[in-house]
Amino acid sequence: MAEMGEPAFRAEQLSRNYFVHHRDLAAMTDIPARDRERLAAEFLPSLLEDVRTLECDGGSTRKTLWRLGDGSLVESVLMRYPDRVTMCVSSQAGCGMGCPFCATGQAGLTRNLSTAEIVEQVVVGGRGEVDNIVFMGMGEPLANYPALIAALRRLIDPAPDGLGIGQRHITVSTVGLVPGIDKLAAEGLQVNLAVSLHAPDDELRDTLVPINLRWKVADVLDAAWRYADVTRRRISFEYAMIKDVNDQPERAHLLGSLLRGKLAHVNFIPLNPTPGSIWTATSPERERDMVRILRSYGVPTTVRDTRGREIAAACGQLAAEK
Repeated sequence: MAEMGEPAFRAEQLSRNYFVHHRDLAAMTDIPARDRERLAAEFLPSLLEDVRTLECDGGSTRKTLWRLGDGSLVESVLMRYPDRVTMCVSSQAGCGMGCPFCATGQAGLTRNLSTAEIVEQVVVGGRGEVDNIVFMGMGEPLANYPALIAALRRLIDPAPDGLGIGQRHITVSTVGLVPGIDKLAAEGLQVNLAVSLHAPDDELRDTLVPINLRWKVADVLDAAWRYADVTRRRISFEYAMIKDVNDQPERAHLLGSLLRGKLAHVNFIPLNPTPGSIWTATSPERERDMVRILRSYGVPTTVRDTRGREIAAACGQLAAEK
């Protein structure tokens, strides 16, 4: 700061005011009033423009469309529950993984987000409420690894350098980038890992999750078990339930046999409608059958409580459309 004509302690003041007060000029009481607006404009520029905010579930679910400095669009979702407030953040504008049942994947990749753009979704969009973060918004987090790791450290560090979110209250989701999973395991962090599996066999997963052509189901599971061995964190396997595609009993039995005895949890997700998708959600009866079969193998299994479907804020629906 000294080379910019400001005392060195000003950096800590600005950092604290960003992470704690979220640019609220009136709350910056440790900075002279005459300097607040100038310093905020110079050192705390806004990186995200709120284009549109939609709410549902009585206001407990809020989706925000952000415009970045270059005009790229991303979305994040805030979800309030009785015991926590969760922010679903994006790590990329669009996504290059090409999963055909996902609106983000259908749109393709525009670019990676910077560390600051990732963190700002929580700081500005969360407005100090957030205590749980999931990297399940737009993009594949492990495909933007340097920005992801830097953002994680900003999120978990206490003020003045971060938001002080507990590591075990942060989940990183991936479609199965094996080298990224191994790198994350070596970071010494305790964040949760969620693997978007969607099929237990390579023949089907090659179609649903194209990255499976590079890293097969066995490769992804091996990486997940290595992550669990290092962190002692249970792996969550996300499984979008698609009618007559991946919801057959034999696939549930195969999945159960693969996960039996492992530090694993299966999260079934009723497929959410997206423009251009030819598929629909599994029936509730078939969902119950799948859950019953997985549990018969001793695998903890739940069905996700879908939030925000009516405002296209649910899993797989984020498309950043104006």
